[in-house]
Amino acid sequence: MFYGYPFCGSCDTILLYRNLTYYCLCTQAFCQAACSKDEGLSRTIKSQIAVKSKRGAVMIFWIILAIIVLFVAVLCVRAAGLKPIEQSYEGQKAVELPQKAREHLAALIRVPTVSNYDIAAMDEEKFSEFRNLLAVIYPTVHANAAPVRIGHTGMLFLWKGQSSAKPTVLMSHYDVVPANADRWQHEPFCGEVFDGELWGRGTLDTKITAMAIFEAAEALMKKGFVPKNDIYISLAGDEEVSGESTPSIVAYMKEKGIKPNMVLDEGGAIVEGIFPGVAKPIAVVGIGEKGMMNVQLKAKSAGGHASTPKLPSALGQLGKAMVSCEKHPFKAHITKPVTELFTTVGAHAPFALRIVFANLWCFGGILKLISPKLGGEVAAMMRTTMAFTMASGSKQINVLPNEASVGLNMRLINVDTPALAEEHLNKVINNDNIKVEVTHRQPASPYSDTNGENWQALKKAISVTWPQAIVSPYLMIACSDSRHYSAICRDVYKFSAMELSKAQRDMIHNDNERIPLETIDKTVEFYLRFESEL
Repeated sequence: MFYGYPFCGSCDTILLYRNLTYYCLCTQAFCQAACSKDEGLSRTIKSQIAVKSKRGAVMIFWIILAIIVLFVAVLCVRAAGLKPIEQSYEGQKAVELPQKAREHLAALIRVPTVSNYDIAAMDEEKFSEFRNLLAVIYPTVHANAAPVRIGHTGMLFLWKGQSSAKPTVLMSHYDVVPANADRWQHEPFCGEVFDGELWGRGTLDTKITAMAIFEAAEALMKKGFVPKNDIYISLAGDEEVSGESTPSIVAYMKEKGIKPNMVLDEGGAIVEGIFPGVAKPIAVVGIGEKGMMNVQLKAKSAGGHASTPKLPSALGQLGKAMVSCEKHPFKAHITKPVTELFTTVGAHAPFALRIVFANLWCFGGILKLISPKLGGEVAAMMRTTMAFTMASGSKQINVLPNEASVGLNMRLINVDTPALAEEHLNKVINNDNIKVEVTHRQPASPYSDTNGENWQALKKAISVTWPQAIVSPYLMIACSDSRHYSAICRDVYKFSAMELSKAQRDMIHNDNERIPLETIDKTVEFYLRFESEL
């Protein structure tokens, strides 16, 4: 575009031709052209490129700075908008607690209803004794809602309401795991109070909820209360051994055309210290639960005398396989329950942490990477876990086994189907001599709704009973019988209505299981409030 114009030698400005000479616009004086037409063109272009490059660099800098400022502003605005949802439940009346709830739970604890994978090994007389005791303690419930025996140990009570359109199922189980008396400070089934705590197997898992469900129903029925909708009470005595009682109850309801509007079973609890930066207690309600796979890894070898070992040994190969599995865990995922937990509880965290939890679209990848540092329970919600729990080889120490095996228990999140989990194991182990044998497979349950009236009713009962608690969805990492109800009900919630410390949670399926007396009262209070709203 500047072709044909000469160039000023002193200031690099294009010269204009006036009155038979050249005029410089910069110095505003007449001068001689410093270069020829072609040279002027070249120097002009170079000068313009340099100016434009400098201006372009400055512009890019400001654009990048503006983007960074805008990005930070978006993060902060979203964090500022992540605030606790305040709901007022003022005007709620105090409930009158039954006088004998503690005594009744103690009586139920004294009946050792220990289930067994071998049905023949179960003490049927004790299970029958427990069912008869229920009838004695809660005569009004049995008179108004006589139970139907279903399956091996199942019991289904129907408490008729004003309508059958939206029935609710309240679940529990009355079997317990074994207890080794030699390791307990008191007899495992003593049902006695020491230092303000009721001791015995089942106090936490979960005769407490069975008792509270019946205690509340008995008290309300005696007052003539009729719920707005039908309430079913579903009990099983083989939950701990994945028995068939609850599946049989679900099949019975399906056959009768009964479609529950909501199901409540054991699950989360009122806990503290599970979330960074949040001191308030958190009522975690399971809206889904992980699936489960039991796997046997088997390897063969030549065997023989231990004095002349042949390599590779079966146990040695399995050892490498286990190490490889632990070095290559499943990928972490931020699923619906995890997202809702982070955003609900994160709203109560300090601002710096709210920036993270309000912007999972940005920091989700980092959270996945650091998930092992977030604590066992939170980390387990984000990925499929693998736990080697059993091993077998030779029955004699100086004999090489011809075959060895290890047992693996896996808990699956929704994105990992049993087929994908098996594929992952084969890929990671990468040994044709090791057979991956799946002995049990159960996919993860679907997620329940957290926006509708069912969630709000449950949330209200929790909030009124424990006003300081943050009510939040989460993913239950253990398994429960409630998973079977997902076949006939969308909203299956998992919540054990108790305040439990880390030490108390560790007592479940462990030695010296016990429950504070005040916790018994609060559990009954919760069910009184909840059942009266159904």
